Amino acid sequence: MPDLLTMYAQIQPTKLAVVDDRPGSPARTLTYAQLNEQACRLANVLLDVGAHPPHTKVVWCGQNSQGIVTIVSAARKLGVTAVPLNYRLSDEEAAYVTDHCDATVVVVDAEYADLFARIRQQIPKVETVLVFDGTVPDGMLDADALMAAASSEEPQIPESTEAGATMIYTSGTTGKPKGAYRPGGGDPQQGAALMAHIGYSPDDVYITTGPLYHSGPGGFMGVAQALGQTVVVQHKFAPEDWLRLVDTYRVTSTFSAPTPVRMICNLPAETKARYDVSSMRRMIGNAAPWSYALKLLYLADFPSDSLFEVYGSTELGVNCVLRPEDQLRKPGSCGQPSPMVEVKLFDDNGEEVTGTGPDATGELFVKSPSVFADYYKQHDKFLADSRHGYQTVGDIAYLDDEGFVYICDRKKDMIISGGMNIYPAEIEAALEAHPDVIESAVFGIPSEEWGETVHAVVVVRDGATMTTDDVIEHARAHLANYKIPRSVTWSDELPKTGSGKILKRELRAPFWAGRTSKV
Repeated sequence: MPDLLTMYAQIQPTKLAVVDDRPGSPARTLTYAQLNEQACRLANVLLDVGAHPPHTKVVWCGQNSQGIVTIVSAARKLGVTAVPLNYRLSDEEAAYVTDHCDATVVVVDAEYADLFARIRQQIPKVETVLVFDGTVPDGMLDADALMAAASSEEPQIPESTEAGATMIYTSGTTGKPKGAYRPGGGDPQQGAALMAHIGYSPDDVYITTGPLYHSGPGGFMGVAQALGQTVVVQHKFAPEDWLRLVDTYRVTSTFSAPTPVRMICNLPAETKARYDVSSMRRMIGNAAPWSYALKLLYLADFPSDSLFEVYGSTELGVNCVLRPEDQLRKPGSCGQPSPMVEVKLFDDNGEEVTGTGPDATGELFVKSPSVFADYYKQHDKFLADSRHGYQTVGDIAYLDDEGFVYICDRKKDMIISGGMNIYPAEIEAALEAHPDVIESAVFGIPSEEWGETVHAVVVVRDGATMTTDDVIEHARAHLANYKIPRSVTWSDELPKTGSGKILKRELRAPFWAGRTSKV
């Protein structure tokens, strides 16, 4: 198949492809012809610095911008593997991901170029750092200048080259992130079926409600680009500015975690009244469960038939869809399996759960053409989550008699806070590096604002005195801000099984008492 961007540049060259409109600055726009030209120039620059399909890994890093959309488009066109790097990571975490993925090229917004200057000695495989939109540090290359001098013709690559792969790093269950590798952008037939099921059209206008390094906002931007839609890029989320963009550009679709929508709906009534949001037709809710109360808040401000909720993950793609007509009829459900997706529940003995209702729970496994291919250099982790050709991310669920899926707990200890996936093992490893900490247990506790927040139970050595501030400051030196514990309690000893495993559910239980769902 030809590159979709190349095709749209030919059939709708003057249609707006990207709008980068920031408060206080003139809007920057690219038509499809201009975006394709920029993507070709960058792809040719990447070829010149040694990025070749299909094996080269290219890390990209930066807040949402026209430049990031260009990088994503160039990597797909060129057939290299794009590795988005979360700009909120600590230096230590960023160095690990960049080195582990074997990247030889980094493309970074000037705002974060200093990050790579600081970790340069820890990423010896990186040969070239390209910097765009600002000042270029010594030892790095000016991407904008190189693109201006590069050819705008399609890059010369083998005809058999597939669309570029993606490899998004998820937090690790054992303390280190894992690279979820997906070649070729997923299955086109399944993608088309999902688009039809939700009802997208080429005339939709998509806005990025969240960072593009996240698989949700980035993945649904990919849907928009595949259909030739206009993408409105919000550089950094701010609730009233989001309303301005929706009103100005008559935005019709987005993907959002619960927290941004809660911030929008909680704005003063007089602020919300200044903006027209009646154009919104497809709000895709995910990244963490939307509460029933939040759905009511949303439906009070937005069209009643616009709210969809999906269940999915970086590894497994979109697995379930709860349509607008079922939002209030099926409270707590994440919907029915999406097109071309099969789901099964298995108990702890590996037997399939065939009953329905809350007493027939099991670990949710998924089979579909768009499930990721592997964890990069960690195939054992992939196999550990496989069963009979199905794959899991460790969620516990049940089905009702109409086939609607309800996520009720997690087999693994993952926390979802503000839509970000956080694994406690990573935090526990950082805390236990402190000389006064003997051991720790980290888990999520309920939060109306964030869904869950990170809580740590800490055991310190005899004679040591530590405060909550001490724990937080130590964590801040090793972890991204969103992973740092927001609360700490202290214990003389953690409860354990006979084999020595920490009984984390006992520690979690008091915080979740009285709730039907533990997520």
